[in-house]
Amino acid sequence: MRLDMQPDKMGSYSPEDVVFLLRDISNVALELNNEKREQLIQSGTHYSEMLPVEYQPSEAYMALFYKTLDDYAQRIALAVGIVAEQIVARQGLEDLVLVSLARAGTPIGILIKRYIKMRYNVDVPHYTISILRGRGFDEMAIHYIFEEHPLARIQFIDGWTGKGAITKELQQSCELFNAHNEEQLDASLAVLADPGHCTSIYGTREDFLIPSACLNSTVSGLVSRTVLNLQFMNEHDFHGAKYYKELEDVDVSNLYIDRVSAYFQQVQHEVAQQISKQTQSPVTWQGMQSVQAIQRDLGIANIHFVKPGVGETTRVLLRRIPWKILINPKYANELEHILLLAKEKNVPVVEYPNMSYACCGLIKEV
Repeated sequence: MRLDMQPDKMGSYSPEDVVFLLRDISNVALELNNEKREQLIQSGTHYSEMLPVEYQPSEAYMALFYKTLDDYAQRIALAVGIVAEQIVARQGLEDLVLVSLARAGTPIGILIKRYIKMRYNVDVPHYTISILRGRGFDEMAIHYIFEEHPLARIQFIDGWTGKGAITKELQQSCELFNAHNEEQLDASLAVLADPGHCTSIYGTREDFLIPSACLNSTVSGLVSRTVLNLQFMNEHDFHGAKYYKELEDVDVSNLYIDRVSAYFQQVQHEVAQQISKQTQSPVTWQGMQSVQAIQRDLGIANIHFVKPGVGETTRVLLRRIPWKILINPKYANELEHILLLAKEKNVPVVEYPNMSYACCGLIKEV
């Protein structure tokens, strides 16, 4: 398939770190407030047809982001090293291409790329593509990658797993792509944290805070969520996203990457130790059992209203209309940013110990 399309230059990262395979739609007004957006989503509009208004963090929240980054940078570096070594062991280095899923996957993909460069002195290509629940990944982006790298061994990357919806979406997209193309994709998803037990390539199964979950575009290269809205987009083009130039003054995307990658040398020994001890840990979808129990216990009609894990709970607080936040008391001292956001937004917090996650966000029916 000959592609004459080129993606737009996007994002505040260096092109050496990542190439965004997206169309820049910064000139289109798509942002709606959370209340209006929630009503539309719950009445059937696909979430990718509009954008949330980017949350402007308070000073207290930003101070908490920096504190969290200091507290967690080394743990994140360790998890990056572990998942990077697994990728190299599975795929080799020769034709490896890292493909992160925008936008939570983007910083994690950059960190993995930098770790591989530090450890093996190999510069592997890294692209970010769009994937949307219920709509699949951007096939144009995949064709573009194969045109640039005909022998590519693609490794998909995301930040974390929740219920595993994107893991399943990726599997379906790959099956569909493989049925219609001679190139064959491996649907395995590598993540930093897999509290949902949805994948076998992960840095940790702990539901711990990945500080990039705390913020939106300002830690993801100033790029919005991805958009597919055929009212003004061409279905034979890349999916779209906005670049938030007006947030350049508060952008911490590169600071985050530099702060974590500064620990790579230091954690190498522990990465090797952990890899040698690692046993094949099965994919059990254990997280989904917790979600079903929560749905049952609290009488929630729609499973999509249950958003488990630190990353997903943060998203509920930042861009949905939350009903309640469930907290697993044994992780309470690691959930400071969740408690601060819940307080800022007057959302009730309830203790709920019997789940495999640290916390869970529940969306309000509107």
